Amino acid sequence: MVVIIINLKKTLKTIKLNESTISMVLGAIVVIIVGSLVIKFLRSDRGTIPTELLNQGNSTVLTSKTHKVEKGENLWVIAQKYYGDGFKWVDIATENKLANASIIEEGQELTIPNVESEKSITTDNQVVSTDSITSATYEVVKGDNLWNIAVRAYGDGYKWVEIARENKLVNPNLIHSGNVLVLPR
Repeated sequence: MVVIIINLKKTLKTIKLNESTISMVLGAIVVIIVGSLVIKFLRSDRGTIPTELLNQGNSTVLTSKTHKVEKGENLWVIAQKYYGDGFKWVDIATENKLANASIIEEGQELTIPNVESEKSITTDNQVVSTDSITSATYEVVKGDNLWNIAVRAYGDGYKWVEIARENKLVNPNLIHSGNVLVLPR
């Protein structure tokens, strides 16, 4: 019985000493895994354009402009400058046949295509207007939601909260065609 207790004490002491070693090894494994995930993320092909789009001919018939890339610019900033819409960076990347749109260099000359602005977007047989709203009230049409109304009225979708608050909407996800909303100005 005394021998078992002594062996148990030795075993517990051994485990206790190894506990810090085990913790260190597991910590190192976690650091290695996280580091490799970060490296993989940084090397990923973010901002790449599909080769089908790159191989297409230019879709613009109108004359195009050129832009010399300045320090700190990216395609989003350039698209906002020329179109007022950062999402049109894809058109610039496609026009210039950029395989990786994340990589543009200072001094590089880019062709800025003339892109027609979309006046309406069709989804599920519903037409959603993209014209701006300048009045203090707005009548809801089929396919509207507070986010799109806020974008058209203020240029900021997050302002939908103010519209919901001003109109005392119990359920902001539920608006009907014909509702007249007050737009705080």
